[in-house]
Amino acid sequence: MEISEGRLSRRLSLDRDTIKYIAMAAMLVNHIGTIFLTPGTFLYELFLDIGYFTAPVMCYFLVEGYRLTHSRKLYGRRLFVFAVLSELPFCLAFSHGAEVYFVAMNMIFTLFLCFLLLEVLEKEPKGFARGLLVALLILASTVSDWAILAPVYTMLFYKAGQDREKQKKAFFWAAALFGAFGLAGSPEWYSGQQRLLYALGCMSGVAAAGVCIVCFYNGRRAQRGQRFSKWFFYLFYPVHLLLLGIIRIAAGL
Repeated sequence: MEISEGRLSRRLSLDRDTIKYIAMAAMLVNHIGTIFLTPGTFLYELFLDIGYFTAPVMCYFLVEGYRLTHSRKLYGRRLFVFAVLSELPFCLAFSHGAEVYFVAMNMIFTLFLCFLLLEVLEKEPKGFARGLLVALLILASTVSDWAILAPVYTMLFYKAGQDREKQKKAFFWAAALFGAFGLAGSPEWYSGQQRLLYALGCMSGVAAAGVCIVCFYNGRRAQRGQRFSKWFFYLFYPVHLLLLGIIRIAAGL
C-alpha cells in the first residue's frame, strides 16, 4: 500500500534534538573508523560513510539556529569559544604516534566560518564586496575539517529556507557535490567501478541526512531536556575527541 510523503513524515516525526543525537552518534562512528580501523577495508568505509550524515545536518541546523536565535552575537561567540576548546582534542585524536601536531582546524571552527558567512549573506548588500567576503571565507575553510563543502552547504540551505522543494534540491546538490569530491579523491588503487562505488558511498550519508530532514523533521525541539541537549551538543565534540585521542595514544596508534 502506497504511503504519501506527508503521511509518512507524520508517522516518523523527528524533532531537532533527536536528529542531532543521531548525528552525534554517526560522527562518533566515523571518528572511530578514521582513528582505529584499517583504510580500504569494508568496515572502515562503512563507518566513514555513516559519519557523512553529520556535517550536512550541522550546517542545516546552523542556518536554522542563526534564524531562530535570540542573540546572534552570543551564538557566534559560543561557536568561537568551543572551536578554540576543541582544537587540541581534535589534533590529539587525529595525529599519529605519541607526538601531537596540527592536523587541521576542527569542525566547530568550520561552523564558525559558516556563521560569519551567514552574517555576510544577511547583512552585506549584493555586489563585489559581498562576493569577495564569501570567497575569502570559503578559502579560509580550506585549513579546516569539511573544507569548502560546509560553507557551500550552508549557502545552499540558507537560500532554500523553509521551502520543502528547495530543500530537496539543496540536499540533492549537497550529495552530488560530495560525490564529485569523493570521486576525485578516491584511493588511487581503486578501479573505475570501485571509484564509482566509493563516490556513491560518500553520497549516501549526505542523502540520508536530506531524507531525515526533508521527510521526517517536524520543525520542533524536544519537549524535555532542552537545556541539557543544548550543552550536550557543544560539549560532546571536544570531550569525545579527547577520549578518542587518549585511547589512540594508549593503543600506540
